[in-house]
Amino acid sequence: MHAVVTGGAGFIGSAVVSALLRAGHEVTVIDNLSRGRRENLPLGQVDLVAVDVRDPSLKSVLAGIRPEVVFHLAAQIDVRHSVDDPRHDAEINVIGTLNLAEAARRCGVRKVVFASSGGSIYGQAATLPADESTPVNPLSPYAVSKLAGELYLNSISQLHGLECTHLAMANVYGPRQDPKGESGVVAVFAEALLAGQPTRLFGDGSNTRDYVYVDDAAAAFLAAARPVGNQQRFNIGTGVQTSDRELHRLVAAAAGVPDEPQFAPERRGDLRYSALDASAARRVLGWCPTVDLPSGIARTVDSLRNRG
Repeated sequence: MHAVVTGGAGFIGSAVVSALLRAGHEVTVIDNLSRGRRENLPLGQVDLVAVDVRDPSLKSVLAGIRPEVVFHLAAQIDVRHSVDDPRHDAEINVIGTLNLAEAARRCGVRKVVFASSGGSIYGQAATLPADESTPVNPLSPYAVSKLAGELYLNSISQLHGLECTHLAMANVYGPRQDPKGESGVVAVFAEALLAGQPTRLFGDGSNTRDYVYVDDAAAAFLAAARPVGNQQRFNIGTGVQTSDRELHRLVAAAAGVPDEPQFAPERRGDLRYSALDASAARRVLGWCPTVDLPSGIARTVDSLRNRG
């Protein structure tokens, strides 16, 4: 098939591109390169169109490509930025998604696979790991925007027949993750520890997250491209809670340095605990995670070490 990956020059997007190429598909990347990097892409094997998903020209771009499936990963991903500037977050994550969906359905795209956020849309769930029946409780504009994307796509699917599946991802980590951002804690810890710089844990280090390796996340996108799960959300995670303190210990061990983080006050709005039940993805998509956390961290640390 011919696929389009929006945000395909970014961290998860470029992993989806690589997985598609390995499976023998033709790929075009749409990315405004505000955060994505050309060097994440094998440019001799994919076409790159540098356009923003909010741009009215997106319809003509898709019309010229005529893809079968669009993997929509272009987004504003910083939760704290969404709190500081919710309008900007909504412009990219809501208006951009709506613009993409309208262009896709008008150009005969069969399906949109949407990157949602299992780590934020459920808020502080009463029972963990959270499954798809868990009530949503978005506590940030970013989480609201991801839910809005799901709802807009479901509406367009019902009105116009465009298939859509939403992948509510846990905390994705792995090679190519930006160590300069707040959202990629594995890469943040790894770069600092390799450089001999201090690291910080917020609170007492007991907050937990569910970490899923980027290649496993990419495999979920390909599984969701099939004609299954229309208008459904699937959690993509491991179901395992790992505390911030334990994560730091694992990254320090992989880096071969002392496990000596500094501690800082808790950050307002941080979830205490998070984990996702991916049973539905196993049952319907045939997906399950394959890379355990110590192995994935070792690969991530090695990639940063080799990058220098």
